[in-house]
Amino acid sequence: MDVFNEMFEDGAVRAPYAGLEAWLRDMPAELRSLRQAEAEALFRRIGITFAVYGEGGDPDRLIPFDMFPRIFTQAEWRRLDRGIRQRARALNAFLADLYGRGEIVRAGRVPAALVYGNPAYEAAMAGFVPPRGVYSHIVGIDIVRTGPSEFLVLEDNCRTPSGVSYMLENREIMMRMFPELFRANRIEPVDGYPQLLRRTLASVAPAKCDREPVIVLLTPGRFNSAYYEHSFLADLMGVELVEGQDLFVEGEFVWMRTTEGPRRVDVIYRRIDDAFLDPLAFRPDSMLGVAGLMDVYRSGGVTLASAPGAGVADDKAVYVHVPEMVRFYLGEEPILANVPTWQCSRRDDLGHVLDHLDELVVKEVHGSGGYGMLVGPRAAKAEIAAFRDRLLANPAGYIAQPTLALSTVPSFVAEGVAPRHVDLRPYCLVGERVELVPGGLTRVALRAGSLVVNSSQGGGVKDSWVLAE
Repeated sequence: MDVFNEMFEDGAVRAPYAGLEAWLRDMPAELRSLRQAEAEALFRRIGITFAVYGEGGDPDRLIPFDMFPRIFTQAEWRRLDRGIRQRARALNAFLADLYGRGEIVRAGRVPAALVYGNPAYEAAMAGFVPPRGVYSHIVGIDIVRTGPSEFLVLEDNCRTPSGVSYMLENREIMMRMFPELFRANRIEPVDGYPQLLRRTLASVAPAKCDREPVIVLLTPGRFNSAYYEHSFLADLMGVELVEGQDLFVEGEFVWMRTTEGPRRVDVIYRRIDDAFLDPLAFRPDSMLGVAGLMDVYRSGGVTLASAPGAGVADDKAVYVHVPEMVRFYLGEEPILANVPTWQCSRRDDLGHVLDHLDELVVKEVHGSGGYGMLVGPRAAKAEIAAFRDRLLANPAGYIAQPTLALSTVPSFVAEGVAPRHVDLRPYCLVGERVELVPGGLTRVALRAGSLVVNSSQGGGVKDSWVLAE
């Protein structure tokens, strides 16, 4: 399987990376080790850790930071930018239709059972239109590259995509450690993201908001794996970081407890799952949400970003139908293609997958974080046999995809510099406008030969550069 190396092609350095050739060649191993230790110390000092649930001992750890950046030309980014915006618009149109008239289902383009029987479908949203008709305000599109001009969407994240704090901090640390690189290369900035996010959230203020909207970020608390990111974004946006106990419903509005008395809240950027939002509407045992929140939301007293039920759009079985959504709602051809996908709920597809388990990547429809998946070419026979039993027991719970030759970027590893597989997660903001900063989070599979980039599975992160014209 031929693998595209983003820096080297036919033994020569590709043009986007020309500005890094001398930097890489002239950096001695001792300086590289020193800089790597410096980066880790900075991450540790500012508290950028993540938790791996279910592990013993201290669950907080650093996500490995790889100092070698990943680079896109302006032309490459323009295409990605257009494709990401197109996909975000189509996903939101699908959600609006799904909780409205359901025209795409009536037209036979998407199976009814796939969406209305989906665990992420929220009946409480049926017939309700959120401000500006936006359901998913922050859309994280995971993209892989397989060749010089081949970009494919691996999956969509429409609920609460995480990782944007790493995009911002990776850039900050690279600029601090290697200012000479930024003087020598014209690189598009990403530091405007918090302001864009705040503007997006303010633009979807509810109908009853007649003033400058008050925005808060709702977190499950400091034991959540992404708590650092919650506090980081709240601080950069200049909004309050709150937990459920800091909010209460009275009358037609949501209020925040402050030392100066209650303050009305207009927009809640929530980083807790649907099930925990409101114990009166969802899980009655939830201690994380706000009782009565859904009543205020549906009456136009507050905006929730993203909307409950938005997760239907990023289900891996629904993913198969996103290109058709682009055609159905926008009347356009998809700019970015999907990875070819077999739906194990279909008898013929299941048969093919069972016959080729040692060649395919099989994923749980509702899985995330790299869990619940089989990478056939890397799996032992016993693992494949066990996965076959799981597939036969619940075929509708899985999809399968070919094992892609993900592109590689040079990475600093223990043995020196070596190519490692990468993906990209840009963050598209949807409100009054559809916007994104030029770049995203590059995740890297630091284990030799691994295709799994998730931090929970040993992956690391890189700074992502888009070269200015």
